[in-house]
Amino acid sequence: MQANRTYKELIQRRANELGFFYCGFAKADHLDEEAPRLEKWLKSEMHGKMQYMENHFDKRLDPRLLVPGAKTVISLLLNYFPKETQTNDSYKISKYAYGKDYHLVIKEKLFALFDTIRDEIGDVNGRVFVDSAPVMDKAWAKRSGLGWMGKNANLIHPKTGSFFFIAEIILDLELEPDGPMKDYCGTCTRCIDACPTEAIVQPYLVDGSKCISYLTIELKDQLIPGAFKNEMDNWIFGCDVCQDVCPWNRFSKPHAIPEFDPHRSLMSLTKNDWEELTEELFQELFRNSAVKRTKYPGLKRNINFLTKKDNSAF
Repeated sequence: MQANRTYKELIQRRANELGFFYCGFAKADHLDEEAPRLEKWLKSEMHGKMQYMENHFDKRLDPRLLVPGAKTVISLLLNYFPKETQTNDSYKISKYAYGKDYHLVIKEKLFALFDTIRDEIGDVNGRVFVDSAPVMDKAWAKRSGLGWMGKNANLIHPKTGSFFFIAEIILDLELEPDGPMKDYCGTCTRCIDACPTEAIVQPYLVDGSKCISYLTIELKDQLIPGAFKNEMDNWIFGCDVCQDVCPWNRFSKPHAIPEFDPHRSLMSLTKNDWEELTEELFQELFRNSAVKRTKYPGLKRNINFLTKKDNSAF
């Protein structure tokens, strides 16, 4: 037991050195509570055209199918709340995409943490994950005691809010699990009331096919459905509305990750600048950014949808 605690302290200390501000542990087991919810959500087609959500259903619910012999899921939180935000006269992109693609930044940190675990503890096997495999990261972070699931379906931590990335290391090393945290949303409905497209159809349930993040990133169709014509609130990549209005985010503090700092020109772009965006400037601004997921034509589609009176292709 003493060794177990020592290992956890070692992992938490190294995680903190790498910039993760919280690190929690859960037993690698089947997600019994989440299984029927996920199945119902998929059958209701709330995943829209994200067909990949239908794949690897069993693996999403059981990490032991991803990592043979898995005993522990380590969940980690990395702050991305920015020091400054875009000018008011601008089309908006989600704060998480201001800087370098988080996949690149976090994977490097996860591998460094995993190296420390193997160097200090011994022959430990496992895998690192950051939003790139069928892992239900919010469910595991919740189980690890890193927050509760808010009514907007985002993980919320009482000391830091929700502007953070979640990552995991799944190990075949048994470590004492941490307990879950109480839900502190109470009677608040600010996220539900503020959602521009009414995507939060009831507390704790988001219809992904209505979410602005889905419409501007995941939806690959040539056109965004006309029903959302006046509902996009000037968002062209992602959406932060349900987080911006959350009272818990008054505790958010600016990150200290240099890679997440935005390109020097991004913060000053006006709506006119966005409308005149060339592919050359797109490549310069978002060279290593998550925004590249939309590609230049996709981002132009999103801007066009806000600027044109009809819903025709550009």
